[in-house]
Amino acid sequence: MRNRIILLLLFILVPSMPGFAADPDAKSLVADSFNYMRGRASISTVDMTVHRPDWERVTTIKAWTIGEKTSLFLIVAPPKDKGNGTLKKGRYMWTYNPKVNRAIKLPPSMMSQAWQGSDFSNNDLAKSDTLINDFTHYIEGTTIADGKKVYIIKSIPKPDAPVVWGMLKLKIRQDLILLEESFFDEDFKLVKTLTTREIKLTGGRLYPVKWKMQKAGAKDEYTRLAYRSIVFKETLPQQLFSLSNLKNAGR
Repeated sequence: MRNRIILLLLFILVPSMPGFAADPDAKSLVADSFNYMRGRASISTVDMTVHRPDWERVTTIKAWTIGEKTSLFLIVAPPKDKGNGTLKKGRYMWTYNPKVNRAIKLPPSMMSQAWQGSDFSNNDLAKSDTLINDFTHYIEGTTIADGKKVYIIKSIPKPDAPVVWGMLKLKIRQDLILLEESFFDEDFKLVKTLTTREIKLTGGRLYPVKWKMQKAGAKDEYTRLAYRSIVFKETLPQQLFSLSNLKNAGR
């Protein structure tokens, strides 16, 4: 917490220093990218590969999202995991395991925990709006990739924000596609990095169909997401995002 406050004050008090200028458009850029990548509503099917030095596991997930705060994830394969699911509404999430036939409510503090043993947290997978609301954003610089401008953004958590990260760094392309997101602990040490690739027209828009979350300093520990399909919609029925549907969607 002390490191967060000191760094945030540094950004505010010395805006003339290179790399420390608070840009009024930074938050808008992050929010616009978030909304572009998530869409108003979406339905997708994703293969998630969790890789470790001595084993690898592949899970297929069906996902529904609506707005900035609501999502439903259901495991459809392999058969032994089929029916496991999660429902996120606001800052809360419920998990369901068909073997015990019980939905368990997770507190906000659990949103930073790993989802299904992967390198993605509950927040990461849900594309949670905590990135927009719990951080102060600064444009640190720009670069060029594939002929397009890329904004490099440094994001510092607000002093009382309920987040575990001491800092985030993002690379967002001028067409709002997230290329990279790096996560740092409260001592500003890199913990993991998310990269996206294979940007192609899918679901009616340009979208990266391959995502990789890599642990810092652990070459053989990562999680890959490969989109089989994604469809963006204007809305989805609210009743889809219910505890009853969480329990019954996999049956």
